[in-house]
Amino acid sequence: MLDDYPKVQSGPPKPSSIIRPQVFSMPPGTERYVVEGQGAVLIPIETGDQITIVNDEGGQRCEIVACDPKGKVDAGIIGATTHGDAGGLKALLDSDNQSLRGLRMGLDARGIDVATAQATHLFEATTPAKTEASFTASRDGSVIIAAPAGVMDFESQNTATPLTVMIKRAVLKSHARFELPDPLADPLADIRVHSQTAEAYFVKAGDYIQILDVDGRQCTDFECFSARKLDKGIEHALDVTTTRTLMGHAYPMPGLHAKYYDQEMVPLVEVVQDTCGRHDAFALACSAKYYDDIGYPGHVNCSENFNKALGEFGVTGRPGWMAINFFFNTFLDEHGVMYSDEPWSRPGDYVLLRALTDIVCVSSACPDDTTAANGWNPTDIHVRTYSGKETFQRAVAIRTTPDSEPKMTKQTGFHDSFAKHTRNFIEYKGYWLANCFAAAGPIEEYHACREKAVIMDLSPLRKFEITGPDAEALCQYAFTRNMKTLAIGGVVYTAMCYEHGGMIDDGTVFRLGKDNFRWIGGDDYGGEWLRELAEKLGLKVLVRSSTDQLHNVAVQGPESRDLLRKITWTAPHNPEFDQLDWFRFTPARLHNESGTPFVLSRTGYTGELGYEVMCHPKDCPEIFDAIWEAGQDHGLKPMGLEALDMVRVEAGLIFAGYDFSDQTDPFEAGIGFTCPLKSKTDDFIGRDALIRRKENPMKKLVGLEIDSNVDVGHGDCIHIGRAQIGEVTSAMRSPLLKKNIALARIDVAHADVGTEVEIGKLDGHQMRLPAKIAETLAAYDPKKEKPRS
Repeated sequence: MLDDYPKVQSGPPKPSSIIRPQVFSMPPGTERYVVEGQGAVLIPIETGDQITIVNDEGGQRCEIVACDPKGKVDAGIIGATTHGDAGGLKALLDSDNQSLRGLRMGLDARGIDVATAQATHLFEATTPAKTEASFTASRDGSVIIAAPAGVMDFESQNTATPLTVMIKRAVLKSHARFELPDPLADPLADIRVHSQTAEAYFVKAGDYIQILDVDGRQCTDFECFSARKLDKGIEHALDVTTTRTLMGHAYPMPGLHAKYYDQEMVPLVEVVQDTCGRHDAFALACSAKYYDDIGYPGHVNCSENFNKALGEFGVTGRPGWMAINFFFNTFLDEHGVMYSDEPWSRPGDYVLLRALTDIVCVSSACPDDTTAANGWNPTDIHVRTYSGKETFQRAVAIRTTPDSEPKMTKQTGFHDSFAKHTRNFIEYKGYWLANCFAAAGPIEEYHACREKAVIMDLSPLRKFEITGPDAEALCQYAFTRNMKTLAIGGVVYTAMCYEHGGMIDDGTVFRLGKDNFRWIGGDDYGGEWLRELAEKLGLKVLVRSSTDQLHNVAVQGPESRDLLRKITWTAPHNPEFDQLDWFRFTPARLHNESGTPFVLSRTGYTGELGYEVMCHPKDCPEIFDAIWEAGQDHGLKPMGLEALDMVRVEAGLIFAGYDFSDQTDPFEAGIGFTCPLKSKTDDFIGRDALIRRKENPMKKLVGLEIDSNVDVGHGDCIHIGRAQIGEVTSAMRSPLLKKNIALARIDVAHADVGTEVEIGKLDGHQMRLPAKIAETLAAYDPKKEKPRS
């Protein structure tokens, strides 16, 4: 009889399996704080709280100062003893580090004076990564936890690295899921926008508005009006269509395209900081009609909440409000359909705006519980305003991994030097870099690189110090090149791959000593991956970030050698300047043996003779000025990212995210020479997969010569007849070759030199550009005779 019924899986349904960042999955009462190298944090503690400090990358010293509620220093609060002066913390507080402004405010508010404070000292230079130390609070108070460090010595590689602090609260607080982060400065106003409500407020010209997502995954509509126009009865609100048109972006972000306008093109606010980076400027604020149409008549909505809040300012109500919806995650698919999903925002994420005129503002805490727009659980929004007398740097946030704390965009040590020549800076990998320069422009900068000399800021390149008795073993296993044959003072270009052969990154490895290496790549994750690999294998090696300790400029071009010779001194045990061969480096000093130290390498990313100069950020202005002065007789010009992209495409040099990804192996990326599968007799990550992929290739990176002046860009499709056989990865119009050229990934069946193809524009079929496969990947100096010279 049972056979007459369908078979079913017995039992109740299983919940959806979702892997979320740690901040959303930590147990109740658990908090995480990250102390950056050369940074410090202040954390209030209560009786019974457990404090665990983790030495993330190893080798980082720690100072702890514990204080009672009256500000008196007392290590006994956490059951510790002091070991000496809190000299590292004091030095940090005496520095001009703007990231410690909140800490200074917190110390002042609690009456804590660290001038004579004694500290508990933890960890040593040889402490392994992930080492922990734990304490329990016996009384209420505060702890200041610092990660002090001095200026890194290039040869000893004593860099500053982060600490992670985990707090397990003894008493769970039921009033809030997450604590608000500390204010950025002394607030003028603190406004809580409770779930499913809206609040209106006035902001003076020049003052700042910080809009915070309290618990994460919560949208907030924002609208504002010129107060002067309202006084005249003119209700011109922030207009997202006007804003998109003038800014050329889906929504403004910190930097050059940062302003929001009203319908008369009057600027109202500009975006100064953004830790989320995902918002909506297309849809209206939710309205009664929206909910009526999807079957929820009478649902509370942002538009009616706006009407109620703005009524006290005399603003006429509207059935649906145009607004910028901060944290709302929308996107358009290839068919033009708009979708939404859970916000990207985490607890404490914020947008910081600056009022460009007196404005009346309104902010909502969106009530939508019918979709994923608020993570299915509407929560609060918080608004803080700050005086225009405060100074906040323009910044966006980046995260190395989903679990990482946000890092705000920084200025490099060379920023002020380049800022004398341009205001055109764009965000790149967490730093502001010059895009082009007012006095020249990218074409002139390009010619200066090919004919004279240029200087450009490449400080965002990620640097990692790999040290310890197993350093060579780790490098040999993690990188595709043979590290055992790399001499001290040598540099090698290499790939880093996953097990399936896909690339993690490309970059260079410097060998500083028998057990001392430096990896320089494009992404923070390369260092994270190396550290995880070392831990998994149990190797005795430290992998520590030194990006913020080593900033660098590239000096490139035919006259770069004659230029740098004037200012470079090397010690007798190091190579003389003219002995520095291609892919070699040396410690050096400015002018003489008492001069400022730097590292000089014969490397570059332009296809020209060139060098890279690395120094501590504090020395960047002096290094730049010396290079600039010496370069005046050599036609030296500053070069930005636009011109750099031109010269690197022309030279056939690849770029992450364009010419390769984790789906691309080194052979498909045009750098198969980095995989010596026969001559390197040791195993390395991805070796077996690379052998299979080399023997059975599917794609090949080739150069294209394009018989058209129509612009070609990344992602343009490539066809033979109707069939798509590849896509453009990078392209440029070569001033020297006087034609459009491109790098393209092509099916191997059609990758022979001279094969005629067509590049699709518009929909890929309505417009085609004729092209053919070039003889070499590099259109300029394919034998690399110039950088070798």
